Amino acid sequence: MTRIKVMVVDDSAVVRQVVTGLLSEDPEIEVVAAVADPFLAMARMKVQWPDVIVLDVEMPRMDGITFLKKIMAEHPTPVVICSTLAEAGAKTSMEALASGAVAIITKPKIGLKQFLQDGSDDMILAVKAAARANVRLLHAAAHKNTADVIMPAADMHSAMIHTTERVVALGTSTGGTQALELVLTGLPRVTPGIVIVQHMPEKFTAAFAERLNGLCQIEVKEAQNNDRVVNSRALIAPGGKHMLLRRTGAQYYVEVLDGPLVNRHRPSVDVLFRSVAKCAGANALGVIMTGMGDDGAAGLLEMRKAGAHTVAQDEASCVVYGMPKEAVKRGGVEKSVPLNAVGREIMQQLSGVMVR
Repeated sequence: MTRIKVMVVDDSAVVRQVVTGLLSEDPEIEVVAAVADPFLAMARMKVQWPDVIVLDVEMPRMDGITFLKKIMAEHPTPVVICSTLAEAGAKTSMEALASGAVAIITKPKIGLKQFLQDGSDDMILAVKAAARANVRLLHAAAHKNTADVIMPAADMHSAMIHTTERVVALGTSTGGTQALELVLTGLPRVTPGIVIVQHMPEKFTAAFAERLNGLCQIEVKEAQNNDRVVNSRALIAPGGKHMLLRRTGAQYYVEVLDGPLVNRHRPSVDVLFRSVAKCAGANALGVIMTGMGDDGAAGLLEMRKAGAHTVAQDEASCVVYGMPKEAVKRGGVEKSVPLNAVGREIMQQLSGVMVR
């Protein structure tokens, strides 16, 4: 078995030592280098190029974001950001994801060693997911981000007549930040109401939504309890909270609440999809996109059984074909489409005409 070759780049000797020790305990991973800054990393990479890079952001001589952009431009490689990112630094993490990072692991300023040891499973899972990621798709996504791949905006009058009770539910994980950016920025001003679960840590979703809101024609916001689901608005479940669709009469709104992890996640795609199946039924479209694991597969099947249309991102355009693959396997997917066709499916939901 070929082991995953990992390089750790962090100016903290403690972090390098602890992360190297944790990763080396897994028989599928080999840490080939642990260096203090990007210049040392580049020198080492001339000798041996890693499969995955675990990268800090704040480092001397060259910061991690600059190094990440350089890597993605010259030799796209899966990168897991492992950095001290307080709430104020969430925008930095968004920049890292937009620049091609596969995952973000936050580390605290206090109790770092214990935190890394307690979170060793998450670190190992992130590295393994990164090793399977198609980072060339991440790098290319920014260059495909136009409305040309989306059908023209629907007629305003007919849209308002036919979309009173329609809703779109999107679920995604690894690679999803870039995928969602491509889909949402490609949508015209008038769309059905959209509810989204993207697996992200607490404090990151607000910055992610704010960034998308500045790029999109539609409104994008981090969901708050009792937010209305209306045309031309996308609500993103906040990190660390579950989000459910609710209905009063002909109006949809979201409930944001605490609760146990579901499929190792909070928010969980399955939780959202199940609530959509119950509240919207045949008036909904379910979309499952790139991500590791199986969160959302059971919920999408429930949506399909409730009469909803269901779509999966196809394998060729996924960074990680895990969640969509499992949804297809369980029978929850009507059809699989490339990432650049997801917007078209959403707009067909607006008009009430879905192509099976």
